[in-house]
Amino acid sequence: MIRIELLTPNGHLFSSDTYNKLFTMHGVVMIFFFLIPSIPAVLGNFFLPLMIGARDLAFPRINLLSWYLLVIGGLFAIFAMLAGGVDTGWTFYTPYSTTYSNTWVIATALGIFVAGFSSILTGLNFIVTIHRMRAPGMTWFRMPLFVWAHYATSLIQVLGTPVLAVTLVLIFCERVFHIGIFDPALGGDPVLFQHLFWFYSHPAVYIMILPAMGVISELISVYSRKPIFGYSFVAFSSVAIAVLGFLVWGHHLFVSTQSFFAGMVFSFLSYFVAIPSAIKVFNWTATLYKGSISFETPMLYAFGFIGLFTIGGLTGLFLACLGIDVHVTDTYFVVAHFHYIMVGGAIMGYLGGLHYWWPKMTGRMYPEGWAKLSALVIFLGFNLTFFPQFILGYLGMPRRYHTYPSEFQVLHVLSTAGASVLAVGYIIPVIYFIWSLRYGAVASSNPWGATGLEWRTPSPPPVQNFEKIPVVTHDAYDYSTTIGEVIEVG
Repeated sequence: MIRIELLTPNGHLFSSDTYNKLFTMHGVVMIFFFLIPSIPAVLGNFFLPLMIGARDLAFPRINLLSWYLLVIGGLFAIFAMLAGGVDTGWTFYTPYSTTYSNTWVIATALGIFVAGFSSILTGLNFIVTIHRMRAPGMTWFRMPLFVWAHYATSLIQVLGTPVLAVTLVLIFCERVFHIGIFDPALGGDPVLFQHLFWFYSHPAVYIMILPAMGVISELISVYSRKPIFGYSFVAFSSVAIAVLGFLVWGHHLFVSTQSFFAGMVFSFLSYFVAIPSAIKVFNWTATLYKGSISFETPMLYAFGFIGLFTIGGLTGLFLACLGIDVHVTDTYFVVAHFHYIMVGGAIMGYLGGLHYWWPKMTGRMYPEGWAKLSALVIFLGFNLTFFPQFILGYLGMPRRYHTYPSEFQVLHVLSTAGASVLAVGYIIPVIYFIWSLRYGAVASSNPWGATGLEWRTPSPPPVQNFEKIPVVTHDAYDYSTTIGEVIEVG
């Protein structure tokens, strides 16, 4: 609906208020209720215990509680949308969100607040499980990189999410009780909100992307039949991203009242945090070198991830440069960069992992031809949607505007056409995944010839994962070991 509205320069479909509510709910739902929980809640919950040889997560009841909290938080957000929506943008910038907006800010913030506890509990559960429930022989440097990525993600969830929760409580206090925290009219400082919000929300980018990076490490290894090049560097780069991610929030405030010196420091740190991500991309590429590469659907998503995430990362360096950032702040350049990271990265990783582990989760294979077609359509549709937005932003088109000068229309038409293609690409997997549940070929226990412990169980796995806890005797990606060679003890 957003892209259809932008087909024409004068915004005939919605009023400005309705458009504000649409892009706000798009951001809220996609970020807080899909991108952040998607891979940890789906693939992490299912496979992290399997991959370390555990029968379940450390706290199953807390795990169930985290699911209920996510659903309850989502219901609050949906209620706010159906009751009239919220128009502040997903960033809830003050003092607009605390004083001037007459929409359902409190209900939406409450939904995010409740969902935040789901994220904290999931992170806590993963950390304890990884520390305490690894199978005998599963040392830290025999863990799959998917597990390392979730460990680093969990650290961000546990340490960063409470900051967002406190920030939302402060919005509530100022909006309801008129306590002067952010509103200058009440003696507050709106820039304080930006510091608090981005102290969580920039690390939250890595909550979304780190699990996808873990997925890509698994896919690159299995479909090139090689161990990951520089395993320890890739593992530690996940932890480095989690730590350094807490030090770069100030690049979101280059055009605020932040001092020039602080801007220089945050600019340097923003360049520095790119190094661990670059390590992953270079090491994945080195893994592919002279590998026995096969082009199954998950590997196509891995290739798409590397290409799109690299573009997103490189354009992030533009935004880390103070001079360029002043020019492109709050333009479609930022929108394009963000989506190349989130859609091109997180969602490509999610879809790659979903296709890779679908036979293990369901015991059924999906139609490979349709799956490859959908991967191609998604890749083409995504680039057609968001690459024109880099040009729009550089030319000065502000984001969050539903009217614009007519000279931008051609690029908006291309972007809308790409969104239509992208939608088709997303619908195709929904159809063939549902079809495969009944008509798909029965999957073997290890259809890809992978080395992980999850492939040592039937498809789908039994309720307790393992009848006997395995003893790990080889590294995570040791393809010299005979497939299925695992010692089991009671």
